[in-house]
Amino acid sequence: MFHLRRSQFLQVFNNSPDETAFYRHILNEEDVNNSLIMMQPTLMSYTFDTPPQPVLLDSVSIKPDVILLLDTFFHILIFHGETVAQWRKAGYQEQDGYDNFRELLEAPVGDAQDLLVDRFPIPRYVVCDQGGSQARFLLSKLNPSTTHMSQGMYGTSGGGGAGAAIFTDDVSLQVFMEHLKRLAVGASTT
Repeated sequence: MFHLRRSQFLQVFNNSPDETAFYRHILNEEDVNNSLIMMQPTLMSYTFDTPPQPVLLDSVSIKPDVILLLDTFFHILIFHGETVAQWRKAGYQEQDGYDNFRELLEAPVGDAQDLLVDRFPIPRYVVCDQGGSQARFLLSKLNPSTTHMSQGMYGTSGGGGAGAAIFTDDVSLQVFMEHLKRLAVGASTT
């Protein structure tokens, strides 16, 4: 419900009426799996020490040494963390002895190509770096549990793996659930 409320189906700000009609038409035409991906996108994490794994659609998933693959059905996005982006720009993947890094960069590209082959309409394919202008596509879909206003980092133990702060006034999933609980408990039954 949290993700549906934030999706392009209910939030029409910055969308033309044509875009809104297009998104809603595709939602009506697709199967359940694709419709769920449209409402709650999938986020995969690629790191050196572990195989690709799904991670929370949350700001705590953004880390400097991680590559993220976001599938929103309408966008396929590969996001390079700050450290990975610096290494890629320095060209380490083309040097001898950096085969692991080259494989790390190629893994999400291969998975994204697999998604692009089966999808109609063909989604927008975006490759971006942390702090880059195209990263907004990822940041707009993440739960803003760590913002410029938050004191504690929800979902972390308070160490160095706190993720990136998202500069937004949107309500986080935790605040949304607490408000929903208050409404459910405070509702009068007559």
